[in-house]
Amino acid sequence: MSFRLVIALSALLGAGSIQAQAPATAPAAPEAPLKPGDASAGQAKTATCAACHGIDGNSAAAQYPKLAGQQASYIVRQLELFKSGKRANPIMLGFAASLSEQDMRDI
Repeated sequence: MSFRLVIALSALLGAGSIQAQAPATAPAAPEAPLKPGDASAGQAKTATCAACHGIDGNSAAAQYPKLAGQQASYIVRQLELFKSGKRANPIMLGFAASLSEQDMRDI
């Protein structure tokens, strides 16, 4: 192999490895995962809910939806939508605004 060929191959391989390197960035800090819902912690928070939706989630008044039997993920999602304003209901916005993500899971 000629000296020129060795130099050319070295330059070519070196240039390729420079391009292949990713820019140095700090890895993103992982978000702390939310704990699963804790029903006993949520029980105190549901006293407010019971005023309209009933103690057992079966509202006696037609204007308030029944919550009994709903999936936990559905309840959490609706509370998130009320809190963000994506689901319009001034009464529920007022209640959901003070809830943390963990509160919503506990409920």
